[in-house]
Amino acid sequence: MPTHSPRRPTSGPPDRPWFRPEPISLAPVAEPPAPEPTANPAGVALARVYALFPAAIRLSCGIAVAVVALAVQEPPVQSVPLALAVVVLTIWSYVFYRQTVDNGIRARVVLVDGALTAIACLCMRVLVAPDVMPGGVSWIAVLASTSIITAQFALRVVHGVLFGFVLAASYCVGALISGHKAEAISHTILLVVQTFLAAGLVYVTRRSARAADGIFTEYQRAHRESVIARAAREAERKQNRDLHDTVLSTLTMVGLGGVAGQSPMLRARASADLRTLFDPARRPVADPAAKVSLDERLRLIVERYEGYPLTAALEPCLVPSSVADAIAESADAALSNVVRHAEGSVAWLRLHQTRESATVEVIDVGPGFDIAAIPPYRYGIRESIMARMAAVGGAARIDTAPGNGTRIHLEWVDVG
Repeated sequence: MPTHSPRRPTSGPPDRPWFRPEPISLAPVAEPPAPEPTANPAGVALARVYALFPAAIRLSCGIAVAVVALAVQEPPVQSVPLALAVVVLTIWSYVFYRQTVDNGIRARVVLVDGALTAIACLCMRVLVAPDVMPGGVSWIAVLASTSIITAQFALRVVHGVLFGFVLAASYCVGALISGHKAEAISHTILLVVQTFLAAGLVYVTRRSARAADGIFTEYQRAHRESVIARAAREAERKQNRDLHDTVLSTLTMVGLGGVAGQSPMLRARASADLRTLFDPARRPVADPAAKVSLDERLRLIVERYEGYPLTAALEPCLVPSSVADAIAESADAALSNVVRHAEGSVAWLRLHQTRESATVEVIDVGPGFDIAAIPPYRYGIRESIMARMAAVGGAARIDTAPGNGTRIHLEWVDVG
């Protein structure tokens, strides 16, 4: 049933607006920022790559080396030392893989790997057949190259270069002991070149990752400051809205003669203003997503205008608590404008719900106004109505013109 104030208008509200200018619209308020991502993402991703890549190539190299080593056993290759070397290196390849994948690549792991590879290089004479020595195609040559490359991912650049020099020297000595001077010189030079190339690549990727993380850290700092500044602005805007919609609005009503000094409406408004501004702890705090009765919230607003010719027709409607607050406060601000600026007018407050939306209309037959003439510093419409509705994903439309009354349309979609 419609709710009536003591003085009700003699006729119903007009069925359609008298004049429909372009609606006022505001940019939607940004969604709350997502949780901050992991610090140093480039460094974390690079560390993961530095673990998986060396582990994969070391394991695949270990398996391939075992197969090739056992396939070529011509004298002076000795079966027992070769079998021992293959077993140890194969087991170590798996241990290297598991340690690196589980814990990341570590200096102590690559140092053990280098030591085993250096021993294999020095024992080359009894492990590699002479026919496969030239051209750096022996399994010892492949093992040395793999160890040098994987070591660069765990060591600092200087240490990685020294590591490569040691393995290159071990290979050179082993090849000379085997009587292959040309192979000793050529492949040693190749191992040194591989050392510098691998160390340079790792240096560039590490430096790029640090630069990317530096940029990301600066972005996070700027983002935090932006969030803090935005929160401060929102808090200031809310305080300004509360102040505008309570004490300033009530005093303006009295000053313009819209409310008598001893009227019940003034007492109700003054009491509500004091609770809003000076005793926020006593105001009930609800879950913003919890459904509440919008029609009940609007009835509380109607009670604040006791004695004013206001008619309310409110259908039952459930919306989230934050939406109910925004719509009710926007409607209150609209009614305050009616009392202040449309003296002697009558007003209607309507609530209608459909499947998709909840719609509230505040209508008066007062003098109306020119929307374009509103100064940008005025809070009554821009902040107390438009911005407040936009903050909860709603919309507000104002239909008015000088001499034609005013219809304020508040809508929130997705009632569900």
